[in-house]
Amino acid sequence: MTQKRIFLVDGDPVFLAGLRVTIDDDAALDVAGEATTGTEAVSALRQLPQPADLVLMNVGVVDRADTESMRVITSRAEFGPTTPRLLVVSSTEDDDAVIAALRAGARGYLVKGGSREELLHSIHIVADGAAVFSPSVAAKLGAYFSAIHDLPSRTAFPALTDREREVLDLIARGYDNRRIARELVLSHKTVSNHISHVFAKLQVTDRTTAAMRARDAGLGT
Repeated sequence: MTQKRIFLVDGDPVFLAGLRVTIDDDAALDVAGEATTGTEAVSALRQLPQPADLVLMNVGVVDRADTESMRVITSRAEFGPTTPRLLVVSSTEDDDAVIAALRAGARGYLVKGGSREELLHSIHIVADGAAVFSPSVAAKLGAYFSAIHDLPSRTAFPALTDREREVLDLIARGYDNRRIARELVLSHKTVSNHISHVFAKLQVTDRTTAAMRARDAGLGT
């Protein structure tokens, strides 16, 4: 039986040791190498005598350095046909962090707290070429792409981001902040920040005017 080679990335030595034990206990998996940061992982992956099949990357807050490392790790220009697949494990399920990881090439995103069996199952799924997400992350992605798909016009208000346009669309439908947060699976603070940005970009000062502008452009239907 050919073992799947798993490269581990984690800045916490205790968690890294736990990952190593988990991988070692599965006869179908083998630890290909370890690193404490994404940058260190990129360098180590380039020097492996045999390529890794999957990189398991544990991150706290997904920042620019993390996403840049993810892009390199999943780049066919960098690793060619032996490009490893990437599975991210994180303590945050913030929608911006999830989308950033996916845009950087991640094939899976797990929120910490799952069982050892769930982690191993997810490793096998991603290593075999499929994608996997924690249930809460899958719900966020469903809401995100559903809202994007339902927007009547991507050309309305070009200064707005996709997320801001989603929020404006819901304002035009008469949703209050609490309902917008529930619909888009966001925190109330994040919704308030998006609304402030929308008002500034539309140069309006109140919800009613923003809703009228949105309906005139075909949103909120």
